[in-house]
Amino acid sequence: MPIDPYILLLLGTVGLAALLPARGTASDVFSGASTAAIAFLFFLYGARLSTREALDGLKHWRLHVTVLACTFVVFPLLGLAAGGLVPVFLTHPLYQGLLFLTLVPSTIQSSIAFTSMARGNVPAAICAGSFSSLVGIVVTPLLAAAVLGSGAGGFSADSLVEIVLQLLVPFVAGQLLRRWIGGFVTRHKKVLGLVDRGAILLVVYTAFSEGMVQGVWQQVSPLRLAGLLAVEAVLLAVMLALTWYGAKALRFSREDRIAIQFAGSKKSLAAGLPMASVLFGAHASLAVLPLMLFHQMQLMVCAVIAKRRAGDPEETVIGAESPAGSRTAVGTGTRSG
Repeated sequence: MPIDPYILLLLGTVGLAALLPARGTASDVFSGASTAAIAFLFFLYGARLSTREALDGLKHWRLHVTVLACTFVVFPLLGLAAGGLVPVFLTHPLYQGLLFLTLVPSTIQSSIAFTSMARGNVPAAICAGSFSSLVGIVVTPLLAAAVLGSGAGGFSADSLVEIVLQLLVPFVAGQLLRRWIGGFVTRHKKVLGLVDRGAILLVVYTAFSEGMVQGVWQQVSPLRLAGLLAVEAVLLAVMLALTWYGAKALRFSREDRIAIQFAGSKKSLAAGLPMASVLFGAHASLAVLPLMLFHQMQLMVCAVIAKRRAGDPEETVIGAESPAGSRTAVGTGTRSG
């Protein structure tokens, strides 16, 4: 069961913010740097994502519609249903973070890795993750505006402009410039990956520093954290079951069901953290906590499932799309993002 080293770095950053939070002028400097880092992150997301290859996946549209429905419809509905757990299991701020977690797009890297490990349809997982990331740039803020309302800092015209300027404009710029810088980004993906992670650490430090200065962590007790973990465990279990048995009911092949399960049950930490910083402002520290915990939980659980799926016997489902046909139907995609 893998422990993501990056989670340890994130926790270390949270600890640093707790011991040495940025205050006064330093807070202003870190806030400005965090804003620039978020814009740069989404610029890189745009430069990496091959729209042409993602659009090739439309040939296998049933699979991608299924994954998108799980990510942006089923997940949010379960998040809204969890509102009944307030205030018994969750405080309102933690519930807002949990609800935000259900709105972010699916991850790409781990979905591909686990799909490959389980002998699933890897090209479909690549395209499904790419679609989700592309759609999430627009859909996640809109869903947040609809279901979170004032809990996400208040969705005024100013906040909408901020979202567009910090997230959408850099992403579109990266897409437009991909023709000229795509090769450079691909050749230096390891170095830029470190830049990505460093930028996210900066965002986390800034968010948690603001939370410490404003005393928001006084609202969280060990009992509440235990309740949050329990709720997230149930949420993950429900989504894993729905994606697997739902895809089976829709008569997808085994390879496609694996891609649907891993792409449809995950949430992206890399996309969610900077989005939360823009959407929640000073309350981002509590908003990202559920996402950080869910990220580690999904890695550990899906690693076990992928290993078990790898040992499954081959099966033939009458009427299902053939694995060969579905693999040629999707594009080669990109693993970045």
